[in-house]
Amino acid sequence: MPWPTPRWTVEYVHDTPESRLLAPDTLAVIGFGAKAPHNDDPRYLRVALEPHGDAPLEVWRAGGPVQRGRDGDVAWAHDGALLFGALELDERVDDSAPGASDIEATAERLYRRLIEFVQQRGYPHLLRVWNYLDGITIGEGDLERYRQFCVGRARGLGPVDPHTLPAATAIGQVNAPDASGDAPRRLQVYWLASRVPGTPLENPRQISAYRYPRQYGPQPPSFARAMLPPMGGAMPLMISGTAAIVGHESRHADSVATQLDETLANFDSLIAAARAQWPSLPAHFGPHSPLKVYVRDREELGVVARALDERLPREVPRVVLHAAVCRRELRVEIDGVHG
Repeated sequence: MPWPTPRWTVEYVHDTPESRLLAPDTLAVIGFGAKAPHNDDPRYLRVALEPHGDAPLEVWRAGGPVQRGRDGDVAWAHDGALLFGALELDERVDDSAPGASDIEATAERLYRRLIEFVQQRGYPHLLRVWNYLDGITIGEGDLERYRQFCVGRARGLGPVDPHTLPAATAIGQVNAPDASGDAPRRLQVYWLASRVPGTPLENPRQISAYRYPRQYGPQPPSFARAMLPPMGGAMPLMISGTAAIVGHESRHADSVATQLDETLANFDSLIAAARAQWPSLPAHFGPHSPLKVYVRDREELGVVARALDERLPREVPRVVLHAAVCRRELRVEIDGVHG
């Protein structure tokens, strides 16, 4: 039987989860920070990253009535064309090293479960994935937690053509327990999957992440720079976490403002590449381009928020979050959608 046309929108709204979850086509609602309300609906997800100012809810709308539920540790919702899923796992603690835990093994377990779930549900094509992990840059060399996460994620994904990888973000929680803390570390992953594939997109200004040289770890990151919607889908361009990286090298480590400018230049390049395949896509961010902005240093949250006010049209929706980027020298990263 033919599948419904994939339809998906993202908006930022100041409202209650209960109000937005009443809509039959609500696929997911995401709240940010410790003050985000609680709700038991499987379509609702709380992200621990603290917002700068009064954060809106992020609301995903599908193309029709949504079914929802829980399958063990996976919360899910789908409309027959697209699937939202969320999975959170605590890392297993190493008893021989108090406070230490294993992000590599946890990432592998989580991604094996994720892949098993989407295949069983009939939504085998990952379009977009968000990964939030504690202490992302703790550790030196190949023992850095982000590098270990990349190894575990790749093992969990299994054999995969790198040209089919989803768009993705991997961000650290700034207020996570340190290496000597007693609280368990938690890996939180949520995603959008489809019955039919989208088209991964790379940025001409950047080397594909899955082709990074060995200096960035034993396993290159497993993601595309963006994802074009499935053929015929009424969906925006899905943009991965993007920072001041040109080629494979970080730029402007001494200036968050200059890193922001480089990041916006990367977006210009990426959107131009997308428009070569999708000419009707707007050339610049506008009211249908909600962005999540991750800022490493708390004292720079306001700096970045004001700089965005100067550099972007006022109608571009955005939420600024205190979060650690996956390279220590990177002070800001942005992801979002554009349509």
